[in-house]
Amino acid sequence: MKLLLTSGGVSNQSIRDALVDLLGKPIAESTALCIPTAMYGMLPGTAVATWQQIAGQTSTPLVELGWKSVGMLELTALPSIDTESWIPLVRETDALLVCGGDVLYLHHWMRESGLAELFPSLSETVYVGLSAGSMVMAPHVGEEFVGWKPAAGGDSALGLVGFSIFPHLDNVMCPANTMADAEKWATRVPVPGYALDDDTAIKVVDGAIEVVSEGHWKLFAPEVENGSGGDKTD
Repeated sequence: MKLLLTSGGVSNQSIRDALVDLLGKPIAESTALCIPTAMYGMLPGTAVATWQQIAGQTSTPLVELGWKSVGMLELTALPSIDTESWIPLVRETDALLVCGGDVLYLHHWMRESGLAELFPSLSETVYVGLSAGSMVMAPHVGEEFVGWKPAAGGDSALGLVGFSIFPHLDNVMCPANTMADAEKWATRVPVPGYALDDDTAIKVVDGAIEVVSEGHWKLFAPEVENGSGGDKTD
């Protein structure tokens, strides 16, 4: 797949331009499926927030970008229905819009539903992650982001990219997501890690990584002293 891993959705023109580039055509000519499953793994009271995400009534734009059509794919339902009812739909859709919430709950249902098994074959699909929807692509998410606990324990996720993501950097609504918190997180994650604010995304195509940003971010990696970061870096 072609990946656009965001912290705060398609929140600015640079990220939107990156999405259009990945799609290879205008958003208005592209179809999408919204995957809200991660929201259900959060604390009680997320029902309204889940509906707002599906309805495009949030400050983290995904659904409300002007798609040709948007459907919903609920991963918890997939094991109980025939694969012929949903796999062709996934294969035909231009973009998967994977919402935020609890990252390990999302990881569990990506595996349990069979969706994760399809990913290697979706070469033309654009995967657009939001927060947990981005973090789930990493090998590890970090103990700070373990909420819902899998039976096997640990913080492992899909491992489809070789780095981890610390989202919502310096967001006033996330007081535990400061740069100091990100630095502590990075010391415990056994792979390179990107701390991203909500105006930053990571574009991944055929293993090539590009940071798209109108905000600020930092890379924590063994080969980079104290990490490296950027301001308005494409």
